Amino acid sequence: MTIHHTKHHQTYVTNVNNVVEKYKDLGSLSIEELNKRVGRGDVPSDVATALRNNGGGHLNHTFFWKIMTNPSNTGGPGGELKQAIESTFGSLDAMRDKFNAAATSRFGSGWAWLIVTPEGKLEVTSTANQDNPLQAGIVDQPGTPVLGLDVWEHAYYLKYQNRRPEYIGAWWSVVNWEQAEDNFKSAKA
Repeated sequence: MTIHHTKHHQTYVTNVNNVVEKYKDLGSLSIEELNKRVGRGDVPSDVATALRNNGGGHLNHTFFWKIMTNPSNTGGPGGELKQAIESTFGSLDAMRDKFNAAATSRFGSGWAWLIVTPEGKLEVTSTANQDNPLQAGIVDQPGTPVLGLDVWEHAYYLKYQNRRPEYIGAWWSVVNWEQAEDNFKSAKA
């Protein structure tokens, strides 16, 4: 994870900063708003791809680091998020199965997500490359992330080689459910 953070994520940050230096009006935007604008096609066309890839990579990884914690701190979801998961999927295990399937079946590089849709419903989805659910005009299912898992090989290859399902299974032991609850409440607000 150290290489993942200091090399991969840092490259996205550096690259998106280089782009927004050229367009001062973009530099004042949060990374969330920048990703929303990318999804609406509301960025200069000559930097749209760079912003999509690097702005998405920056946002996705920033989210990813916050959604993990020490294994001893993972008690499972509680409160409103637990109720919504049970109401939508029937159980945490059923949601986890659907999430794992989305993460495992993502061909090549991408992400698996638990999101709140614009209609206020929980949904499991996945995105390619560094796309994310905030990029509404680009992705199949837009929404606000609650959980997000990086399934690019760089996220797991040093430890798990080509065993993506093993990496996905291990990730559940470090999910920061308090952060997920906060993400859920913010998305619903």
